[in-house]
Amino acid sequence: MIIKKTTSLNINTYIKSLYLLMKPRVMSLVVFTCAVGLLTSNSNIDIINAMIGITLVALGAGAAGCLNMWYESDLDALMTRTCLRPIPTGKINRKQALIFGVLLSIISVVALNYFTNLLSASLLLFTIFFYLFIYTIWLKKKTPQNIVIGGVAGALPPVIGWTIATNTISLEPLTLFLIIFFWTPSHFWALSLYKADDYKKAKIPMLPLTDGIEKTKVHIFIYSLIMLPVITFPYLINFSGLTYFIPVLILTIYYIYICFDLYKHKKNKFDLKKAKKVFAYSILYLFLIFVLFLIDSLI
Repeated sequence: MIIKKTTSLNINTYIKSLYLLMKPRVMSLVVFTCAVGLLTSNSNIDIINAMIGITLVALGAGAAGCLNMWYESDLDALMTRTCLRPIPTGKINRKQALIFGVLLSIISVVALNYFTNLLSASLLLFTIFFYLFIYTIWLKKKTPQNIVIGGVAGALPPVIGWTIATNTISLEPLTLFLIIFFWTPSHFWALSLYKADDYKKAKIPMLPLTDGIEKTKVHIFIYSLIMLPVITFPYLINFSGLTYFIPVLILTIYYIYICFDLYKHKKNKFDLKKAKKVFAYSILYLFLIFVLFLIDSLI
């Protein structure tokens, strides 16, 4: 009886660890933005194929997260933010993570091609490839602009959602891409301000380490300002209406305000609470933008 319980606990722990390898929080954001891209396309795709497509994109995102953890397991062990992940804690070994990530990649891309279309599958394959090889392996330890260029991978899910439904790429989903792409730097640089010691241990050249606190605050503020024309673009091309535009404009002005509030603190210093506020609000901010997109398209 004790042996059976122990075995059951081990299996449950192993399955949970495999799930955590897929970065479920990131995966949930991918699912949501992909779904918004699909639903705002106004296509007649049936609900079953839509759900299959979104699920496969989620698996592809999980595959990218898994391969990222496989490659960076030594760095994860050094950082307080990541040291409790499955590989550093010994719950999964690197070989198992690699196999799982590769299998998920193959299954998600091949199945997406089968159930939807080649364009969507190709974009998903590109996303996984870009996140692993361009961002994780090449850029992350080479340049403080890693998160800017690497943001391409995180910004593609709504475009994939659109292509699942329409089998085409147009200007409309690219506006969703631009919103996530230009949102990403200020979001992660706010995090890097108060997690700088972690990045220093791992020798990852985040902006506060390479260019200093003051320049990081300036960059955060600049990227918050860029969000103003970016969130306006969908309204200008009639992809969204006032139900989206007015609330998002208010949300963006407030985002600019708190980024400016972070910037104006003492030179070469930052307020921990304000940095955490920018980081936390940025998550809510992106979520609400996409919620308002969805509400606007349904109206």
